[in-house]
Amino acid sequence: MGPYRPGPVAVLLALLAGLFLLAPMLAVIPMSFTPFRYLKMPEGELSLRHYQTIWENADWHASIWLSVRVAFVASTIATVLATAFSLGIWYVQPRLKALLIGFVMLPMIVPPVVSAVILYFFMSWLARAAPAIGYDTFWGVVISHVVMIVPFAVVVVMVALSQIDRRIEMAARGMGASIWQASAWVILPNIRFGLIGAFVMAFVLSWEEIAVTLFITSINAITLPRRIWMGLRDNVDPAVAAISVILIVITLIVVVSRIVWRETRK
Repeated sequence: MGPYRPGPVAVLLALLAGLFLLAPMLAVIPMSFTPFRYLKMPEGELSLRHYQTIWENADWHASIWLSVRVAFVASTIATVLATAFSLGIWYVQPRLKALLIGFVMLPMIVPPVVSAVILYFFMSWLARAAPAIGYDTFWGVVISHVVMIVPFAVVVVMVALSQIDRRIEMAARGMGASIWQASAWVILPNIRFGLIGAFVMAFVLSWEEIAVTLFITSINAITLPRRIWMGLRDNVDPAVAAISVILIVITLIVVVSRIVWRETRK
């Protein structure tokens, strides 16, 4: 039996569904070229003034750079923690395995507002003990994001580990490798794509995280999502539409590059 190919009706329905989902996003594009000082569809005249604002405004640059640093550090820490936890569960297979996994998954299950309130009180307490890593600081945001994104990284790493044949680890141990050598030279190389996937997912989740960030930051650590939210809350700044279009374009470039790279490897 040959590979399944969707019929024209299925393709048409998929295109309509995609258009329905993307329509609100596409509406942002003309708004980003409006000459007005507030969000409104352009009426004939187009302007790049809001893109110029993004290009020249130091506050936007600082927020973008802060979000990049926070997402990179938080996703790196989350991937390392998720890998250590998943390897521990995979090796030991404890009797309380389900309970341990459920505990780690709590930030994924609990509503984000509840997590945000808990982290707000924790960061406020931490700010009194160590002001450099508490409320409204870079490391405060990193710690909070790590708490929120670790469960997703754990899921990806555990799925990758579930596809590993335990006999290759037993063979390595039988050849004299220690548990650290077997992990570093046998297990981790075999789940490298899972680790990369966990890092990318954690990076994206940290990059767009807003619920917790609103509670644990004020004026010093303003990430890009928080600045976008401030722009919409305070004066409906059209620069928000411009930065949204820029992010859409970057996302499209990454997705298309991924598809081209995958096709060239076939």
